[in-house]
Amino acid sequence: MASASSSATDPAGQSELPVVVVCIGMAGSGKTTFMQRIIAHLHAKKEPPYVINLDPAVTNTSFQSNIDIRDSVNYKKVMEEYRLGPNGGITTSLNLFATKVDQILGLLEKRAALDPANPTRKPIKHILVDTPGQIEVFMWSASGTILLDSLASSFPTVIAYIIDTPRTSSTATFMSNMLYACSIMYKSKLPMILAFNKTDVKDASFAQEWMTDLDAFQEALHGDENRNAFGGVEGEGAGTGYMSSLLNSMSLMLHEFYHHLNLVSVSALQGIGIDEFFEAVKEKAEEFKRDYQPELERRRAEREEDKKRRREKELEKMMKGMSMGGAVPSSAAGEAKDEDDDALGPLRELSSDEDSDDEIDDEQDREGLQARYEAAMQQQEDSITADASFAKYLHTQR
Repeated sequence: MASASSSATDPAGQSELPVVVVCIGMAGSGKTTFMQRIIAHLHAKKEPPYVINLDPAVTNTSFQSNIDIRDSVNYKKVMEEYRLGPNGGITTSLNLFATKVDQILGLLEKRAALDPANPTRKPIKHILVDTPGQIEVFMWSASGTILLDSLASSFPTVIAYIIDTPRTSSTATFMSNMLYACSIMYKSKLPMILAFNKTDVKDASFAQEWMTDLDAFQEALHGDENRNAFGGVEGEGAGTGYMSSLLNSMSLMLHEFYHHLNLVSVSALQGIGIDEFFEAVKEKAEEFKRDYQPELERRRAEREEDKKRRREKELEKMMKGMSMGGAVPSSAAGEAKDEDDDALGPLRELSSDEDSDDEIDDEQDREGLQARYEAAMQQQEDSITADASFAKYLHTQR
């Protein structure tokens, strides 16, 4: 798997790597419309993006995808064959699609590099990924982790969390969205942008205020409580009910978390705030290179070191099993003597010179055989990584 430092090079030097924007949002948040808008925006700027659709259950999309999971996996047939419900069908479809992750990266890296055969073709600057509306199916599945980790290992990757602004105007729903965003960010370990969508219906200035001013959120919480928004006794004041106490505690806990997020107000329907969104993407891409990529490279190096140690351990067991350099069992020696007495002649003690020469030859044979086995094991491992089933792929990740 290629790393971010080695992809998309040209004879003149390192070309700029495209930024991967993974759009995640709850059903009804306007995620599909948002995808359509940002794709149209980039086309208008003569910077067509590379689009990946990871939602196998969507029937129609208003945009064209360069890579579409529906071309590889039939969601309805997966449900019928494995007798699954909607979420199980989506999860299994993603699992099947994740086996092609190396091919996906190969296509992306090819499009991110200059093409000597077609010098007029510009390398892509953005890779846009649409995900299923069932967030948990993607974010908390093995296939989602594999796909995200694979993309982040080769390109600067940013999560865009799409939020339905009108439905987030109460303190309770706002806090629920923030907790969801927090869990996604720490699960993916990637920089995140909060895109408050549908601002043509409801302005998102309240969210900006609540995230930057703790007192403002406390005041809004007090107002919701007085309006009996949490089912308590009206007019008793803030902090008297379980819900208000819980929200107050979570607001204190998440206050530090807000510093790691970029908030952008957008309207996918009217195209408001799209330029600001891509400015945030650019900023988060730099943050990825500065803060996240060193950690990813450290984790990748640890995995490679663990893989090397396991390979060496397996090789050591193999060599011991073949009794390389060990004594021949007495029973086997007796059988050989009985069968080959006339040919071998009487046993004799080796001189010190002969013994030394034979030890050198044995050591050279052992080293040569070990090198051949190491090469064979590496070749087998590469083949498994490229062509194995999903279960074997997961096994190699442990």
